This record gives sequence, C-alpha cells and structure tokens, in this order.
Amino acid sequence: MQNIRTDILILGGGVGGVASALAACSMGCRAIMIEPYDWIGGQLTSQAVPPDEHPWIESHGSTALYRSFREAVRAHYRRFFPLKPGGTADPNLNPGGGWVSPLCHDPRVSHAILESMLLPHVVAGRLTIHRRAELVSAQTHGDRIAAASVRLSDGVEIVIEASYFLEATECGDLLPLAQVEHRTGIESTSDTGEPSAPSTARPLAMQGVTVVFAMDHVDANHVIDRPADYDYWRKVTPPGWPGPLLSWTYPNPRTLKPVTPRFRPNFAERESHEEALRQPDLWSYRRILDRSQFESGYFPSDVTLVNWPMNDYLEGPLFGVPDAEVHRARARALSLSLFYWLQTEAPRPDGGIGYSGLRLRPDVLGTDDGLAQAPYIREARRLRAVTTVVEQDLAVSVRGDAGAISYRDSVGTGAYRIDLHPTTDGDPYLDVASHPFEIPLGALIPERVENLIAAGKTIGTTHITNGCYRVHPAEWSIGEAAGRLAAFCVRRSFAPRAVQESDGILEEFQAVLQQAGADLRWRGDERLPV
Repeated sequence: MQNIRTDILILGGGVGGVASALAACSMGCRAIMIEPYDWIGGQLTSQAVPPDEHPWIESHGSTALYRSFREAVRAHYRRFFPLKPGGTADPNLNPGGGWVSPLCHDPRVSHAILESMLLPHVVAGRLTIHRRAELVSAQTHGDRIAAASVRLSDGVEIVIEASYFLEATECGDLLPLAQVEHRTGIESTSDTGEPSAPSTARPLAMQGVTVVFAMDHVDANHVIDRPADYDYWRKVTPPGWPGPLLSWTYPNPRTLKPVTPRFRPNFAERESHEEALRQPDLWSYRRILDRSQFESGYFPSDVTLVNWPMNDYLEGPLFGVPDAEVHRARARALSLSLFYWLQTEAPRPDGGIGYSGLRLRPDVLGTDDGLAQAPYIREARRLRAVTTVVEQDLAVSVRGDAGAISYRDSVGTGAYRIDLHPTTDGDPYLDVASHPFEIPLGALIPERVENLIAAGKTIGTTHITNGCYRVHPAEWSIGEAAGRLAAFCVRRSFAPRAVQESDGILEEFQAVLQQAGADLRWRGDERLPV
C-alpha cells in the first residue's frame, strides 16, 4: 500500500468537511479530504436538503465563508438563469420559493459553487479530494491516531498519515475504527439531566433517515413500474401515526395531532413560513425551482424535493447494526414506493386519485433513479467530548428569558429549534423551543484522543441537542472552526486541549476566527424562540 503524509486528513466531504478544508487550506496547511459519494457538500448536494436556516441568517449568526457561499448561489442564478427583473434585483432571492428555507435552490448549483470555492486550493496543491473513497481502518498509538487506511474509487488502498484527523463523516465512521469514546442513540435523564430525556438510555434509538427524491409535474403519463415491495409499504403504520405511512395525514411535529397538508403541483402563490405552517403545502415546502420567477415558458414545471414525514425510514439505523446495508436499501425502496403512491393512489381534491404527471428528475440529483445519492442522516455517533451540550443549555423551557448559556470558548453560533424526527425505536417527534446558541470549542475536542477534532454532527451533543446543532449553518461553523483549529495547532505546535484550556491561547485562536469573519456571539436582541 502507498503511504501518504499530510498535515490534516478530513474524513467526509459534507458541509462540515468542505468548510474545514476551506479554513485549513486558507491558513496554508496541506489537507486531504475523502468523500464516499460523487458530490461534495453532503446535506446541500448528495443528500439534497435545502439549507435549514435561522431568521437572522441574512445578516449574522454564521461565518463570512458561509455568507460568501450563499451569495455565490444567488449570483449564479442572477448571471446564468433567465430570471424575471424582480428576481434579478431581489437581494434575498429564493430561486425555489420554498418556505422551508430562504435559499431553496438546485443541489447542482450548490455543488458547482462548493467545487469552485475549493478549486484554488486544489490548483495550489494544498488540497487533494478523493471522491467515492471509503474509510477502511485506523491505526492508533496510545492517545493519538497515526494513520487511516482509505480505499479509493479504483480499488487501490492507501494509508494516510496526518498530524490531525477531522471527523466530518455523516455517521462518525472514524470513531469506532480509532476506538474513540463516543455515544449513540438516546441518553437517559440520569446521564444528562435533560428534562426531555427518557428514564432509560437506548443506544440504537436514532432519528429516522430520509432518501430524498426530486420531481416535477408535466402533462403526460410518467407512472413508473410498481415497486417490488410496494404492498408492504402500503400497509405500514408507524407507532403514533394517525393512519398508514403512505397517506396525506401524519402527526404534527409540535403537537403530535393529525395534520393533512395541501398538495398543489405548480401553483404560483408565494407563502410565508408562518402561513405555510398553518396548513402546509408539500409542493412548495422544499421547492427548488419556482418557474414563476423565470421568463415565461422557459421551464415547463417547478421542481420540488420530497423530504416529507412519509419517507422518513424508521425500521432500523444505518450504523451500529449488522444489517445496516439492508436498511439503506429499504430506505431507498420506501421513497420509491412513496413516489409510486403519489402517481397512482394519492387522493386529489377533485375526487380522483393519483398524479400521473409527476416525473422523477434524476438529472437534478446526479443519479440514475431520481433518488438522492446519499440518505439524509440526521444523527451520527457523538463524541465523548470535553464539553457536552445539553438541553438545559438552550431550551426556552429551562432558560426562560435568559437566552442560551454563553461559553467562554465559543467558536461559532447557530440557531434552530430542537427538532427531532421519530426514531427507529418508536419515539415520536420531539420539538422543543430553543434560544440562539453558541458552539463551544470543548464540544469539538475528545476527552482522551489528542489529534482528533470533530468537524460536523459528531461533536459533543446529546441525542436531544443534536436536533438543533445538526443543521447546515451550524455544521458549516463547526467545520470551519475545526479546520482553523487544526491549522492553528499545526502552525503553533499547540494541542487542541491546550487551546481550549488556556485563556490566553484561546483568546488568540478566537481572534483568528473573528478575523476570518466568524460570529462567536449573538448580538443580544435575538431572544425570540426559533
């Protein structure tokens, strides 16, 4: 096997991994990034999830790099797409007009922008990206990781030695391979003291995953072949569900009462987030192309992404069990069955059934079948970190009007409700109001291992607080802080733990983050629950 040496090995090319690479390479370090799918960008691209963002994202509560990414997406549409004059002039352009996000857009655009942002570092020789690469094993010496073995897309296996290893995988794949202490699933209230935690810990109870698909609607018959296991999915009723999974009715995430949304392909109205919550419209929910914003007749249909309660896969986790690959395949089968139900059996307002004009859009997602390249994984293995963020740190029900706790070692900000989807063990939705929060550096640093830094969903949260730290802007801020921390430690020969523990070194590092445009504190007037 070929041995390669680098400053930083970034395991995972999702949102956190890309932010890590941009940050570390901008500080002059050499980095290698491995990604198991064709596209870098994770939630934004291969998982096809428009950015879940907070109300203040247009002005603050992120980083300069994240803001430049968002502006580049809008600039791409203004330059290359036939927008109507109003869209071209709109500083807050939302190309899809979806109400889940102020920036619903095509995942191909995200991929193009992220590739362009990384390209200067690739050309300079500071960054190497291996796509369709698999992490195979890790070598450790005491409390340090020495190397990781990676199988490349051509089957060749290489050994990569690095000074620092950044854990940015979607499931925390490095942690068990390097024997790094971590948690999975639900902790008990005796473990964390969290008011919403159960009395008993359940390590295999994890939030369901979703295989997103893209579709449009045109006047023709596009009905696909009946999926082989359609009859099975047609009969499934999850615990606490008001009826069959494949139906228009599901539990409201906040009240758990039945809710029946609207579904109106290609309707042209624009709704606010608040209006949509009163009676959701699933077509506009994650719509990524709103044809009414472009020259008349240019696009034959809107395009929307389907990440709905009905295709949350709840029958088993995708890691930590021997049949994980079976669950991956069944999650894809569920989404295909949902699409077939929409085409053939979904009740219509006019009394008919099925929308035969619905069409899968594989081109949007870079696949052959119209399903996303990767499942949307909400919950990873979580580091046993120097700092563990708990519900009491940010929940409105606990903190009242005091706002979230402020950490001396903050390296970024985020804001989102604690939004937990049903679990593989039958737990219902959990939706808890939370204050805008900070990201403590201690949550990125393991209790024991010296040269591992969490750069995504693997940080030291609980099952509950993962529900608000997992979204796109927070993951970007975590990844960017991890990349700058690794580069800072390479350049200054500090250990991450020393940076976190020493007030003087910490202040120096926080100054590095602020000079790069990271918001470490909230302004103080964002008190309304998100």
